[in-house]
Amino acid sequence: MDAPIGVLALQGGYAAHEAALADLGLATRRVRVPADLAGLGGLVFPGGESTTHLKLIHRFDLWGPLDAFVRSGAPIFCTCAGMILAAREVVHPAQESFGWIDLKVARNAWGRQVHSFEDVADAPLPGDEAPLPLLFIRAPRIEAVGPAAEVMATVKGEPILARQANVWAASFHPELTADRRLHRRIFGA
Repeated sequence: MDAPIGVLALQGGYAAHEAALADLGLATRRVRVPADLAGLGGLVFPGGESTTHLKLIHRFDLWGPLDAFVRSGAPIFCTCAGMILAAREVVHPAQESFGWIDLKVARNAWGRQVHSFEDVADAPLPGDEAPLPLLFIRAPRIEAVGPAAEVMATVKGEPILARQANVWAASFHPELTADRRLHRRIFGA
């Protein structure tokens, strides 16, 4: 991919995604204002604190431009808080979201910071053979998957990675592991 991949850099774990994309030889650009979206080949919505992300998205007038960019069909990767922002519905507590992926998610439902854990997916990604390492930090839980979304990975039988058209959403943090397969698959590196 010749165009840089944008990383929403308002708050949270954007630097780890930049490093993961750099490992694949992909250029990145931090997205903080609407003009930063011009010419991007894709976009990452990183983990962090989703309510803080929302406040900053509104403060910098990014809601409409982000929505238009995602709906343009460019590849999008949303992790943890990014999945909350992308979901159709957010609960515990309810929160505004973009609705790009047909998921109902519960905030912090895998536990608080002290309950962070590592695991591996129940099965490899479709078309892959190696186990997918997982790292959960205050992770949202997918409570329901609507008909428009496709579950791409599970742990202990629960969905943790889903896709709808160009939008991928993960409740875990692949950018904090050494495994770059998801970034490669989504952004075609």
